Amino acid sequence: MSTPSPTEERLRAALDARARLIDAHDLSPYRPPTGPAWGARRIRRVVSAVAVTVAAAAAVAFLLLSGSPERPRPAPPAGDPRTSPPATSVPSSNTAPPTRPSPTSPPATPPSTSTSVPTSR
Repeated sequence: MSTPSPTEERLRAALDARARLIDAHDLSPYRPPTGPAWGARRIRRVVSAVAVTVAAAAAVAFLLLSGSPERPRPAPPAGDPRTSPPATSVPSSNTAPPTRPSPTSPPATPPSTSTSVPTSR
């Protein structure tokens, strides 16, 4: 082996001196740290777990309530106008459909049948 350099000799001497300062008492394990029971990390974990649970419950509720049968169905797609059958007209004997009053509206008053002629001035 070659002789060590002066820098290496100094490093070895410093590490040896540092190692002699440590005894058996220094090598015993530390006691666990004592402090507040609820640390900032634990609070953040609980808050984030609650937030995730609330978000999941809201998503499930939205999915269950959005599939209600009262929701109108979308209209079917429009057909191609070039392939639709031609419109046929059906002749009718009446020119206007008969009017019937709706059950919710009051009956219409019949037109007056007087024979008076309006006078002109």
